[in-house]
Amino acid sequence: MGTFRQTIEIGDPQGRRYERVEALVDTGASYTTLPASLLRKLGVEPYEDVEFHVADGRRVVRSIGQTWIRIEGRRVMTIVVFGDEGASPLLGAYSLEGLRLDVDPTNRRLVRTPGLLM
Repeated sequence: MGTFRQTIEIGDPQGRRYERVEALVDTGASYTTLPASLLRKLGVEPYEDVEFHVADGRRVVRSIGQTWIRIEGRRVMTIVVFGDEGASPLLGAYSLEGLRLDVDPTNRRLVRTPGLLM
């Protein structure tokens, strides 16, 4: 599980306008979670409500949508969770896979990784 912060850019659904945020790299989380107000500001629309299991054992229902994430020039369209206001943005495992990035926990950084087809 990652425990460091990374600057990421969240794009509008068309990939034309981006906002920078500091996100906690969290490979224990499947999806990237961002404040709902940021996603709405960028025009990201929720398309489904999903029940999630959280680390403390609770189950919560959150909206999900789809938009662009860009890190160091790489970008990917990915599923994002509309998070609570004030909660820290999380960069999840699916977004990292899509960007072909992996976590180097020792040096607290992201590193490029080859894509895998199984």
